[in-house]
Amino acid sequence: MAEDAPNAGAEDIHPAPTESFADAAAPPASAEKSSSETLLPSLSIWPPSQRTRDAVVRRVVQTLSAPSVLSQRYGAIPEPEAEVAAAAVEAEAFAAASESAAASPASLEDGIEVLQAYSKEVSRRLLELAKSRAAAAAAAPETPAEPSGEESEGSSVTAPPPTEE
Repeated sequence: MAEDAPNAGAEDIHPAPTESFADAAAPPASAEKSSSETLLPSLSIWPPSQRTRDAVVRRVVQTLSAPSVLSQRYGAIPEPEAEVAAAAVEAEAFAAASESAAASPASLEDGIEVLQAYSKEVSRRLLELAKSRAAAAAAAPETPAEPSGEESEGSSVTAPPPTEE
């Protein structure tokens, strides 16, 4: 039993950290400051990640194909067609925003401005798509009626003129 007592006391005693352990656990204040300064420039808002771009495409598809203010006003687009259109809208908006941005924005504020331009470009192109599709859908029923009207005019030319009696 006497042998057990020293072991029991040893469990409560922790060895003092060595100098190398202390250095690894708590960096000096100057090293901490420089590491946080190093992290800030790596924070980049532009260009958005592929995950973010994919989320934009999913949201555009949802806006075009599901009930929304846009789809109620201009008509819903079937989902497979909406997916193709949404990918094109996002890609065009990304390209336009990238052209307006420098190779890499100089500051976080510049990145935010480019991201806002990208967002506006997606919205503008989405609205243009919905309007042009609605205009095409409105013009589509008139297009088949015109040839049939031309056919009736053409047939009246070949038919004898009506007589007045």
